[in-house]
Amino acid sequence: MTSSHSYLYAPAIVVSWVLALWIVKRVAARRLTKWAAGSAKHWGNTIIDSFSFPANLLILASGLALLTSLLSLPKDIHRMIAISFQGCFVLAIALFLDSFVKMLVDQYASQSIFNKVSHGLMKGLLRGFIIVVGVLIFLDMIGISITPILASLGIGSVAVALALQDTLSNFFAGLYVTIDKPVRVGDLIRLESGNEGVVTEVGWRSTRIRTLTNNVVIIPNTKLTSSVLTNYDLPNKEIIATLEARAPYTSDLERVERVTREAAKEALLKISGVVREFDPVVNFHTFGDTGVGFTIVFKAKDFPAQGPIKHELIKSLHARYQKEGIQIPTYIGPRPLV
Repeated sequence: MTSSHSYLYAPAIVVSWVLALWIVKRVAARRLTKWAAGSAKHWGNTIIDSFSFPANLLILASGLALLTSLLSLPKDIHRMIAISFQGCFVLAIALFLDSFVKMLVDQYASQSIFNKVSHGLMKGLLRGFIIVVGVLIFLDMIGISITPILASLGIGSVAVALALQDTLSNFFAGLYVTIDKPVRVGDLIRLESGNEGVVTEVGWRSTRIRTLTNNVVIIPNTKLTSSVLTNYDLPNKEIIATLEARAPYTSDLERVERVTREAAKEALLKISGVVREFDPVVNFHTFGDTGVGFTIVFKAKDFPAQGPIKHELIKSLHARYQKEGIQIPTYIGPRPLV
């Protein structure tokens, strides 16, 4: 093929090549989409959607490379086209990873306990990391030494890490909370410090808890992850609750137990927030100063429900004890020395 003929036929060959690859890509994408729709792999569609535009870019880059092989071009132009091809290749990979990470983070955002600001920050950091790595790889491919750049980035990273030590510690602690899920938004928790309330928000730096008195306690994530906490909503919201009481030593304990169990069972059937499938239990456990101590055990649907349940249960038991003539012992203090 002469030089004039090559300039005449080369564009037609390249266009045919690009068109053929584009058709192959379309057919493959459709079949992969059907495969992903019929499987349980939800990330299949994410990969296909992420690879669509980068694949078009690679097809155009391959056409450009084919064109240079068919034409007799000066070395400088060959070198520029080769660099452009390498740049397109790196850009396609970077765009694929960027789009894939973006879709993946968005897809699982609803399952995360991070707020919108933290979700955007995580996505921005991941995408920024992909762009920086892509630029460094491209510079290395075209012959530019990246060692000084890496050294500068290393020194700068150390300086930034020292300056933002507390912030970064809280950020990674927040990531741990997201992955391990010791607490979730809506959980009722009690910290080692005594703070107790409902988790309303887990941010990238701190966690907010609304106390039972309707105040907001802001806890740094590092404090949250290093503290021993009780999660009243794990493994489920139902809890075993107790009510302490005493019977005089002169009482018939068998009768006290029977009356208490009957009264508690009757009262709990009328109170909301009670797990009615659980029968109340009465256990004597202590010889106290004023009488025999016993515990009434019942089951509540969640932690906040136990307060109103105890309130109604005490009123019902008090009325039943008065009706049955069962005394409730009172503490009158120590006897004076004679």
